[in-house]
Amino acid sequence: MGSNAIGTTLTSEDRTPVDIRGALYLPSRDFNFYQMWANYLPEIIERDLGYASRLGLNAIRTWVSYEFWLENPTKHRKAIEHFLTAASKRGINVLLSLFENVGTKPTHENLTNTDPQTATPVRSPSLKVIQNPKRWTKPHEFVQWFMNLHRNDERLLAIEVMNEPGWRNDVKKFAKDMFQTLLHNRGTIPLTVGATSLINSVDYLDWGSDILQFHYNYPSNKQIFRDLLQDYRELSSNIEQPIWLTEWQKIASFGWGNTNKKVDDWYPNYASLAPLLRKYSVDNFFWSLMLQPAYTQPMRRKGVLNGIFHEDGAVWSLEDAKAIKAMGGSNAFSGRERKEWPTWARSIKHPQSKI
Repeated sequence: MGSNAIGTTLTSEDRTPVDIRGALYLPSRDFNFYQMWANYLPEIIERDLGYASRLGLNAIRTWVSYEFWLENPTKHRKAIEHFLTAASKRGINVLLSLFENVGTKPTHENLTNTDPQTATPVRSPSLKVIQNPKRWTKPHEFVQWFMNLHRNDERLLAIEVMNEPGWRNDVKKFAKDMFQTLLHNRGTIPLTVGATSLINSVDYLDWGSDILQFHYNYPSNKQIFRDLLQDYRELSSNIEQPIWLTEWQKIASFGWGNTNKKVDDWYPNYASLAPLLRKYSVDNFFWSLMLQPAYTQPMRRKGVLNGIFHEDGAVWSLEDAKAIKAMGGSNAFSGRERKEWPTWARSIKHPQSKI
């Protein structure tokens, strides 16, 4: 399927912007955040952040890498500095997370694998570290190192201790301990915890979290999502802390089951949810800025593709790009639409896809 150029305009009632309009970010061909920093290329980062600006985004959520820090803290520091500076120049603030509870164990093979069929996100740190408090010295040093550099860094929107620790008690214990280190070293930047649900996020109020988060990637219909946003609105009216939806994607029928069966609704469809987020004025981050096979292996085995931008700046869907741009109250989005799988990922494309 080829490319075409289209623009769109918004009516006056659409012009009230959502305050925080963000995306999750990994460079297109990186499958975990170790790869993002180990393979760091300033020109790729600057290009992609330019794409975020085209959508009217003012926020990015991404991760640093404990495993890469263990290898080369100096290179990691310099890369983080470049990333934050490049984002700031484009009017984008960054939500940086320190640890990740999604993925496989961080072996060298898993950290460096770039085969679309077998590459994985990686848990950071390993469960062997998480389950043994005697091995928490290095993670504490990592947190201290990061806070010494960035606790008052106005280029940061917030500092997240870990993504989704709540579904394992051992991981939650580790994350709580690391959060205490954040608190002991805190500066002016808000502190937060990645949470799968509004219920889980409330638990982190007791930790001292400044911002509550929740995730809902694949609601099965609009009414379920509306009900969630009503709950969000009610909770927002009862607490002082801001609440952010830090992961969302689209309405989908396939859920989170581990079946390898390919699904029919494998393609991006952010326009299915973005208007509701604008209507409810929800501060939010969608997954993901760049067009990629799904982050997690179960979703990738289903043939799921997500994202907005091809590496050359074309978008998968103009309708999706317009819907996200509209959350900023912008008049128009113009661009080239190309509904084609990235050439480097076609080995795993959906068998029903002719594109």
